[in-house]
Amino acid sequence: MALTSQERQEFLAQPHIGALAVAASPDRAPLNVPIWYQYSPGSELWVLTGAHSTKIRLLEAAGRFSLMAQVVTPTVRYVTAEGPITRTEPMKDGMLREMAARYLPAEKVDPYLEFAQSHGDQVAVFMRPDHWLSADMGAI
Repeated sequence: MALTSQERQEFLAQPHIGALAVAASPDRAPLNVPIWYQYSPGSELWVLTGAHSTKIRLLEAAGRFSLMAQVVTPTVRYVTAEGPITRTEPMKDGMLREMAARYLPAEKVDPYLEFAQSHGDQVAVFMRPDHWLSADMGAI
């Protein structure tokens, strides 16, 4: 059974690990990678990635991506959001901390930040969801 608009936005706002998919090339399957993301109902979804990564190169070329979040317990429930990239900007102070705090226990955030900041420049990629898929198999 499909989720309502409110249910899918509330589900996506929870800190699930997303699966980002972006077109690669005509002779390749899409790039599909696990990723942390940030989303608040009714707003843009955003992810962080390396400023010189394959991922950002493909995102810029495609101009859109999809992100799927799911749980399998106590039942299979998922939401996929797809849409155009609305902007890409250098990662601002606080964005990495916000993302890490969404996924990690408080005592792990600072050690993670030290580790992550040693990996070079990052960018934030923003997407406005305009196509949704969702299901709650427990509702059957």
